Amino acid sequence: MTRIDDKFRELRNDGKKAFIAYIMAGDPNYEISREIALGLPEAGVDIIELGLPFTDPMADGPTIQLAGQRALASGQTLEKTLRLASEIRSAHPSIPIVLMGYYNPIYNRGVDRFLGDLGDSGTDGMIIVDLPPEEDQELCIPAIEAGFNFIRLATPTTDDKRLPTVLRNTSGFVYYVSITGITGAGSASAAEIAPDVKRIKTATDLPVCVGFGIKSPEMAKSIAGISDGAVVGSSIVAMIERGNGTNQILAFVNQLSDGAHQA
Repeated sequence: MTRIDDKFRELRNDGKKAFIAYIMAGDPNYEISREIALGLPEAGVDIIELGLPFTDPMADGPTIQLAGQRALASGQTLEKTLRLASEIRSAHPSIPIVLMGYYNPIYNRGVDRFLGDLGDSGTDGMIIVDLPPEEDQELCIPAIEAGFNFIRLATPTTDDKRLPTVLRNTSGFVYYVSITGITGAGSASAAEIAPDVKRIKTATDLPVCVGFGIKSPEMAKSIAGISDGAVVGSSIVAMIERGNGTNQILAFVNQLSDGAHQA
């Protein structure tokens, strides 16, 4: 059992859905991202997704891409991202932390060293967007054996033939991408998403959380109402890009979490 497993069990016992928030580590600089990250649990966030800056993302729209560029320009590295996770863990011993990004920085560091450092940082799991199930031996299997959750993405194009392969070795929760496309590019309604969420839930006992395109507390509530939780990233990162203060950003996150928790 990981902190992620414990969190979903706690939420089920309380009759609540999960609210998961994403920020890019080091955006717009280390100090501000640290300040925001440390405030997320008090703003109602159940699981923190910490973005790993990368120069060539594939699944991310302009908002997240620019966040990564700002972070890299400010000197953010994998080392600093792990340090940020450690600081979150020190301040919030029970909050689940998930690292989300691409494989290249991990490959460059070396899988064994990365997993050792990840454990030292107190991180609980990872979402590595560009490693499909066919490459499970590369990172997924070693991560699971080391005690981490390896969270997989399912999409509207993940049909019944592909779904068992996607779910194999997935743990923690399934991240359902609500649209066909990149982050922040659009949104789908709960009614449109519900059949696919139901289809995935019949194939796994894992929680299914929905992300991409959730922009308001009302949307967070409606999406969480047909799933096990809502994931918001681009809408939060857009406020960071606009230069909103930490208090404003956390107030918005609190509204989103309230929406999801009311589902």
